[in-house]
Formats: sequence, C-alpha cells, structure tokens
Amino acid sequence: MQRSILVVLAVLLAAAASDAAAQFRTIPVDARRGVLRHVQDMRVELDGKPAELSAGGQIRDIENRIVLPQSLTERTVVRYQTDGSGKLHRVWILSKAEADASAPKPAPKKK
Repeated sequence: MQRSILVVLAVLLAAAASDAAAQFRTIPVDARRGVLRHVQDMRVELDGKPAELSAGGQIRDIENRIVLPQSLTERTVVRYQTDGSGKLHRVWILSKAEADASAPKPAPKKK
C-alpha cells in the first residue's frame, strides 16, 4: 500500500514539474527583434537580408522546443542573438503576445 502511494506521488510530482518547465522560458534582454524566413539548409533571411545559422545554432518555438530551420515556412517574428562571427546562434520564435509587446513603438507625431 505504502509503495503504491509513493509511486502515485512520484508520478504527480513529475507531471507538475514538466508542466512548470514547459511554461517557463527566458529570452535574454539583449536579444534583438527581427523577422526570419528560411531560405535553404542553414541559410535564412533576417529582416530581408541574407543570414546564416551558426554551427550549433538553435531555433526555439513558442513552447521552447528546438525546431529545424526548414519548419519556418513563413516570415516569422523572432528575437535572436548572434555569435562572435555574426551568425545567428540563438533564435526564439515569438508568440503573438510576445511579438506585440516587443513591437517598435510608433514615432510621436510632430506638432
């Protein structure tokens, strides 16, 4: 009886931990905003200009899972960091709420 209670408790704890981990992601404050589109292999287009993913570069979806560059079938709003050579090293696909929150603010109207 006691053993089955421990097993049930362990399963519940594991389920709670996986839910909490899936909801939490931190995008570094120095990650810049851009629009990314896959071109071919490790080549992409960032804000309309050719760019390349670094060796070991990662693209994470809105649930923080790593995705392949080929899965970017449309232009996608992202935040990104580059490596020392200027290649894309870490990329986070933004949810609609994240994209809206990080959108450039309109310039104030001149009087």
